[in-house]
Amino acid sequence: MQSNYYFPKGGHPPQSNLLTDRAIFTEAYAILPKGVMRDIVTSYLPHWTNTRLWVLSRPLSGFAETFSQYIMEVGPSGGSERPETDPGAEAVLFVVDGEFHLTIGGKSHLMQPGGYAFIPPGAEWSLRNDASMPTRFHWFRKAYEKVDGIPVPEPIITNEREIAPTPMPETDGRWLTTRFVDPLDMRHDMHVTIVTFEPGAVIPFMETHVMEHGLYVLEGKAVYRLNADWVEVEAGDYMWLRAFCPQACYAGGPGKFRYLLYKDVNRHMALGGSGRFA
Repeated sequence: MQSNYYFPKGGHPPQSNLLTDRAIFTEAYAILPKGVMRDIVTSYLPHWTNTRLWVLSRPLSGFAETFSQYIMEVGPSGGSERPETDPGAEAVLFVVDGEFHLTIGGKSHLMQPGGYAFIPPGAEWSLRNDASMPTRFHWFRKAYEKVDGIPVPEPIITNEREIAPTPMPETDGRWLTTRFVDPLDMRHDMHVTIVTFEPGAVIPFMETHVMEHGLYVLEGKAVYRLNADWVEVEAGDYMWLRAFCPQACYAGGPGKFRYLLYKDVNRHMALGGSGRFA
């Protein structure tokens, strides 16, 4: 199935290329442009076969605190029977290219572009690419924060095509969010959504809030205001935003601007440490 979502192509630039690029790393935000996602910066994981990945975020002093995010590339016959080594980790998978079979609790699901899976902590799951071409997907991992009296959520398997986006108030439908989880469901401590802006749409104020963000641009281009800087971004770029980093956006067109968004939600603020992975 053909995909409109951008995914890394790997490879290496020629020796004649200029070194200047848009990569930025600050204490408030980071930009990983698509041009830095080359073969030389891929990683590998135990218990995975014919698989490589680009690590976009990881818990690190001065960087992401609540989550990690990978772009996985699984070749034909690749995958894993033991994908997760941390029994306390929850996961969200989002497919951007190709297809694979995801098995959770003994039930197999065919995942294709736009496919979304929430995998609760401790779940038994496996993944295999039975197709003749590679598959690519985002893998979000977070240490699940249990709360007394609130059960762990069940797995969710769906596709963005099956969900009607929710318009933001007073935007005439020019700013929409595709939500895979009910925001009021207290069982969930992270949300992964898709945000869509029509050409010319804006975030009309400097959002400044407690939620940490990871944003991967799926389609289009825009200008983002991050802290005190205006930064141009396009499909394939990744943004990490620290909690309370001021942010706004202008979608310049000509097509829609869409990104995959992570945020931590629905829990008390951790005390006595620099972050939840401390």
